[in-house]
Amino acid sequence: MTDDTRKKPKVTGEDRLPGDPDRKTLVERMIRVDQAGEYGAARIYEGQLAVLGNSPVGDTIRHMAEQEQKHLDGFNRLIVERRVRPTALTPVWHAAGFALGAASAVLGERAAMACTVAVEGVIEEHYGEQAAQLGDDESELRDMIEEYRAEELEHKDIGLEYDAEQTPGYRLFSEAIKAGSRAAIWLSTRV
Repeated sequence: MTDDTRKKPKVTGEDRLPGDPDRKTLVERMIRVDQAGEYGAARIYEGQLAVLGNSPVGDTIRHMAEQEQKHLDGFNRLIVERRVRPTALTPVWHAAGFALGAASAVLGERAAMACTVAVEGVIEEHYGEQAAQLGDDESELRDMIEEYRAEELEHKDIGLEYDAEQTPGYRLFSEAIKAGSRAAIWLSTRV
């Protein structure tokens, strides 16, 4: 095998530009924001279950909530193992996540699923961007993010199967939730 045919392992942060965070900071930010996001998602599903837990869609929401709890447990483990400071905004996400879940559920099953589609769409995209930034030196984290990304995509597809797009004012509702999710990502990465 010649040097030209061997694939050089990708290293996290090797393509960073001046002003970009160093490798350690980049990975810490990923873990911080992902733990916060999974916490918020778990709270959204708790809010939805508080309203719709006994409805026909309750078992489906419970299934998604169980997967989000698994994701949260994974990032909670990494927060401790890697000694990453969690976001200072956890109390905000605690209240906001539950409120968003409960409010969307009060509007009905389709609206709850529209909330799921919007949030999970942003998270699936966010995880894809993160996985692309991680090198072979962070293959365990990258694999974890890819696994969770596939499950977030599954949640989005479930929401669409439950006619989320038939929610009155779907486009406006969805875009507002997406904007809030993107703002939460930005804030939790830094605060």
